[in-house]
Amino acid sequence: MCATCGCADVAGVRLDGVAVHEHGPDHAHGPVGHGHAHAPDPRPDHPHEQAGHVVSLEQKVLAKNDQLAGRNREWLAAQGIVALNIMSSPGSGKTTLLERTIRETPRLRPVAVIEGDQETQLDAARIRATGCDVVQVNTGAGCHLDADMVHRALVVLNPAQGSLVFVENVGNLVCPSLFDLGESAKVVVISVTEGQDKPLKYPHMFAAADLVVVNKTDLLPYVDFDVEVCVRHARSVNPRVEVVALSATSGTGMSDWHGWIASRWENRADP
Repeated sequence: MCATCGCADVAGVRLDGVAVHEHGPDHAHGPVGHGHAHAPDPRPDHPHEQAGHVVSLEQKVLAKNDQLAGRNREWLAAQGIVALNIMSSPGSGKTTLLERTIRETPRLRPVAVIEGDQETQLDAARIRATGCDVVQVNTGAGCHLDADMVHRALVVLNPAQGSLVFVENVGNLVCPSLFDLGESAKVVVISVTEGQDKPLKYPHMFAAADLVVVNKTDLLPYVDFDVEVCVRHARSVNPRVEVVALSATSGTGMSDWHGWIASRWENRADP
């Protein structure tokens, strides 16, 4: 879990390249990041006590994040905003999918994006080139976005009422599944170049998903990937999950993706 993955680098979090100030523990929305900077256990010879200490802290971290996510969800619902948390491993084609989605989305539906990456503003620049409002969140050593980071990004982004907001999470098939952002739905993108067994290897991610997008289907003739087997694996860990297969490069299957988004947008709460 995050206690061992380097997420404790709270000072490395930046919003559009600007370091985010860390507030004290009594601040209403807490410090940026999820506070994984655990103090060293003064009793290193007692591994069981140390493990229990870490688990207790992790539970508190997740509980605090859930509270902040609830506030995000209430605000988004009050504004009639649908927020989709897009998660995947690196290189699945999330940004390419968002670029095409934004360009094909009717302009009557405002779209905005929160980009999450450890470093650089390369993906934000690609999204900005579509004419879409975007805020880049760089997490430093952090391997996922959390509810507080998304709150701060929403303050900067200030999306219009009735907007569709995409949150492109940091590329990682583990930690993002643990952190509620206040989103309307979780979307997991898997590319056919990754292997059809990903749902079995990363069950927590696929169990949390509302939708699985199988991307890069234009490459199916060249790779050993069976879409039906992948879908079967995904539904073995999450029977309710929906699946869309598409190619963000060629455009094949994009109508199904747009249809799923439309159903989420049409069923949103009225502001």
